[in-house]
Amino acid sequence: MNKEYDLIVIGGGPAGMMAAGRAAENGASVLLLEKNNKLGVKLSITGKGRCNITNYELDLQTLISRYGKNGKFLFSSFSKFGPQEIVDFFNNKNLLTKVERGNRVFPDNGKAYDVIDVLKLYLQKNDVDIILDAKVDSITVFKNKISKVVLSDGKEYKAKQYAICTGGKSYPLTGSAGDAYQWLNKMGHNIITPEPALTAIIVKEKWVNNLEGLSLKNIAANIYQNNKKVLSRFGEALFTDNGSSGPVVIDMSKKIGQLLKKGNVDFQIDFKPALTEEDLDKRIQRDFMSTSNRLFRNSLGLLLPHKLITTIIDLSNIDPDKKVNTVTKEERRKLVQLLKHFTLSVDKLAGFARAVVTAGGVDIKEVDPQTMKSKLIDNLFIAGELLDLDGPTGGYNLQICWSTGFIIGENFNK
Repeated sequence: MNKEYDLIVIGGGPAGMMAAGRAAENGASVLLLEKNNKLGVKLSITGKGRCNITNYELDLQTLISRYGKNGKFLFSSFSKFGPQEIVDFFNNKNLLTKVERGNRVFPDNGKAYDVIDVLKLYLQKNDVDIILDAKVDSITVFKNKISKVVLSDGKEYKAKQYAICTGGKSYPLTGSAGDAYQWLNKMGHNIITPEPALTAIIVKEKWVNNLEGLSLKNIAANIYQNNKKVLSRFGEALFTDNGSSGPVVIDMSKKIGQLLKKGNVDFQIDFKPALTEEDLDKRIQRDFMSTSNRLFRNSLGLLLPHKLITTIIDLSNIDPDKKVNTVTKEERRKLVQLLKHFTLSVDKLAGFARAVVTAGGVDIKEVDPQTMKSKLIDNLFIAGELLDLDGPTGGYNLQICWSTGFIIGENFNK
């Protein structure tokens, strides 16, 4: 049997590294177990490899409101270690940061690996023992306390306190297989059914693959159910081989998933949200007048991205070889409707493989928000994506990890 630690942390992601580092900084002997062969695997791909560290929303009430009905749980941890504190944490360790559109905070050099390097140095400086390729086989519980952790190689490790920070089920290729849900459920914790959040949508229209890779800026995306607008976002989107992704889409995906359980959902794009239908018609008329002898298929270059034109022409049912000066008012009206109400039928969400975070997880009623301590197991802490907490895209979900991990490091011996 190995030495007994003050704290064993399972999971070497943002919450786990922060919990281990802070506990060790406060004097604990800490062992960090990570199933991958390196730390921060998922962290390295966040923000398209740039790592959106947090969202620089400094008004606590506004920040909390972004997390929906469970957001109040975060009030205590955010009060002690919120966006300003995590920015200071990295800045004080010589990693400069910058704030971009939407208050998103990134490393100044745009490299996620530098974030991981800072955290690894933090662990090293505070003498945290780290075991990589450490796949947990079982966790032994006796009289409402964890007594030991057993790895798949048969090795056993003991501690006075334990923290589970393994993340959810999103991006399973990074090791997020949802193992901890089973461990915690076996300990008596209620697990709110994990579902993909912040993910792409898959649509029923097969022709959408003709638009794969087309990036859209300054569009309005609207979600309809039973001909009623339920949700609307403005910003950027991207067509995929079987649907759509991008910031506005993944931000709406959780709600879309909920709506799909009730019935059909339509995803509608307004390519020209700054123009009314009347203004757009006038714009089209001006374009047609300037190219009056051109064929319709050659007349939309000033109005639309090249990759979109063929699809719009096909859906408009306007003869592509018709000269624009012969396009009728009724045909123009159809074109306007198409550009303002480009509708796709949602089939399903893309699933955990492409989800940024997991919705659902450990019922927060069973965790003390002041300490992140389990209310069921006396020497267990739970943090990060495992909890039934999730926010929109833009750094909000990483802040959950930093804050809840830090709180464990502050309360490991209490």
